[in-house]
Amino acid sequence: MADTIDHAALAAELETLSPRRQLRLIYERFDVDEVGLSFSGAEDVVLLDFACDVLGDRKPRVFTLDTGRLHAETYRYLATVEDHYGLRVEVCFPQAQAVEAMVRQKGLFSFYEDGHQECCGIRKVEPLRRKLAEFRVWITGQRRDQSPGTRAAVPVFEIAEGHTGLPGAPLYKLNPLAGMASAEVWETIRAFEIPHNPLHARGMISIGCEPCTRAILPGEHERAGRWWWEEATKKECGLHAANLRAQIESGDDS
Repeated sequence: MADTIDHAALAAELETLSPRRQLRLIYERFDVDEVGLSFSGAEDVVLLDFACDVLGDRKPRVFTLDTGRLHAETYRYLATVEDHYGLRVEVCFPQAQAVEAMVRQKGLFSFYEDGHQECCGIRKVEPLRRKLAEFRVWITGQRRDQSPGTRAAVPVFEIAEGHTGLPGAPLYKLNPLAGMASAEVWETIRAFEIPHNPLHARGMISIGCEPCTRAILPGEHERAGRWWWEEATKKECGLHAANLRAQIESGDDS
């Protein structure tokens, strides 16, 4: 499949549009089946709500990563989302042999001792890599204020470094909410009565796996509750590592 998209021109156009209009333009330029919306947090359900509105009778392709360590509330929330929007979330699982080998060698909670990167690599990054091979565009809920140390320079539209999409075409990444603050996300959720994970009401603003997520304290940054035993500069699981690394090395985060 040859790529016929002028990346720079499309990126410039998308930068001028609202998140909803960005999604409309992407679904006009690409086939619906070639666009995958990754789903996990509050930002993603806002994007899903926008996408369903933009597509009308058609349904977006939505996928999520089931690490096997999610909260029970998160599993029930996924079912609520499916019912609310009348679609099926495509659930991606890690390779069973890789998980079994890691757990047999190191136990279920090795990440508290040697960091979360290996576990996230097996349970999240590898399944994501397999799934993204089905798409030309990957829609994410990344925001610049989610993690000022690593995401401050997140663009609206970029080439997904480190990942490969459909054969013969680059994989693009659309981040419609890049410039939106957390308060705006929640204003949107409340205004449109969008379903959200009940764990948010218990102080878990950024929600991941159960062993690696805790409620934040007043005044703490939203990602302080993720991998709280590690340094603040390591609050990434690796899903966006290549793009974030490129932005930091180029000095775009300054």
